[in-house]
Amino acid sequence: YTFPNGIACWEGTWEIGLLQATASGAPAFDQNHRMVGHMYDGAQNCTNLTSLPSQMVKFSGQWNGPTAAERLRDWLDPSNTVMTLDGYDPNASPTVSLRVRTFLEGPYNTGTTQMNSTLSAGGLIPMTEPYTTAGYTHVGGGGETTNSTVLNVTGANAVVDWVVVELRNKNNSSQVLATRSALLQADGEVVAANDGTSALTFGASGDQYFIAVRHRNHLGIMSAGSITLGSAAITVDLSNGTVPLSGGSSATKVIGARNVMFAGDVDRNSILRYTGQANDRDPILARVGGSIPTATVNGYFPEDVNLDGVVRYIGASNDRDPILVNVGGTIPTATRTAQLP
Repeated sequence: YTFPNGIACWEGTWEIGLLQATASGAPAFDQNHRMVGHMYDGAQNCTNLTSLPSQMVKFSGQWNGPTAAERLRDWLDPSNTVMTLDGYDPNASPTVSLRVRTFLEGPYNTGTTQMNSTLSAGGLIPMTEPYTTAGYTHVGGGGETTNSTVLNVTGANAVVDWVVVELRNKNNSSQVLATRSALLQADGEVVAANDGTSALTFGASGDQYFIAVRHRNHLGIMSAGSITLGSAAITVDLSNGTVPLSGGSSATKVIGARNVMFAGDVDRNSILRYTGQANDRDPILARVGGSIPTATVNGYFPEDVNLDGVVRYIGASNDRDPILVNVGGTIPTATRTAQLP
C-alpha cells in the first residue's frame, strides 16, 4: 500500500493480536528476525481487529529517496554495499569457534597414519576432563564432560584422549586468554566434549590469537603466529606443516608426513628428562611398584606415555624408552623443552 504522500508500506490484518495506538515506530521483523519496516498507521480495537488493516513503512522504501534528507542509505551505508545486517545483542556473550587438528606421538600408528584409541576401547577415558584436578588453571573453561555415546565411537572418530586448547594474546603469546578441554580423535581432529563432533567455542571476541594445544604427558605446541578467529569456525591444522609452529622444527617430531607432539612429559612441566632431578622416568617405575621393574599397572595414568592403558617400565612397548629417544637417545642427561612460552 502507498499513501498519498508517497510512503510505501506493508499492509495487512492480524490473525492474532492487534496494534495499539501510539505504536508508531515499533519494528516489523521478517522470518530471519531482521527489521523490514516499522509501524506507521492502523491501530485496532477488539471490534475491528480483523477488518482494519495496519500499515508498516517499508524499510526498503525508506532506503532510497530523492535527497539525502529523505533516504536512509546516506546515513547508514553511504557506499550502498550492505544488503542485510544482523542485529547486535548487547547482553550476548561474544564467542569464537575453531577446529584444531594435531597428533600425539605416544599412540601414533604409522601403519594407519592415525592414532590408536586403546584408552577409549578399554573404557579408561574419564567422563570429566582430567586437567583441572591435575592442577591446570583454566581460563573460562574447565570441568567439561562427555558421555558414553561419544566414547563408544570407533574408527577415525574414536576418542584418543582429552587435550586442552588455549587461545593466547596476539600481542603477548605467553598470556592465555581462554581455554577449553576437548577430545582428540584418532584422525587428529579436536572436537567438543559434549557431542564429539562440534567445533570448539570460546568466550572471546573475534580477533587474532596464538593457538596452543596441551596434553597430559606430551610436550605442548603453539602456532608461530596469531590466527584470525571469529564466530564461524575455521580449521587450524598443526600436524602437517601448513601452520608454522613456535620453535619451528624443534616443536614436534616428524614421523613420515606427520608432525606429532613429543611423548614423555610425565610430570607435565614442559621438559623431558630421562635422568636427574624431576625426571620423567622415575615416576614410571614408582607407578608399577618401585621395586619390581617388570611389573605393570593397567589404567588411566600420566605415566602411560604411549596411551595403551598399561604402564610398563621395561619390556616391549614400555613407557620409559620414548623419553630417552626424545632427549637424544645417546646422552641420557640431555633434555627437551616444549617450544611455547
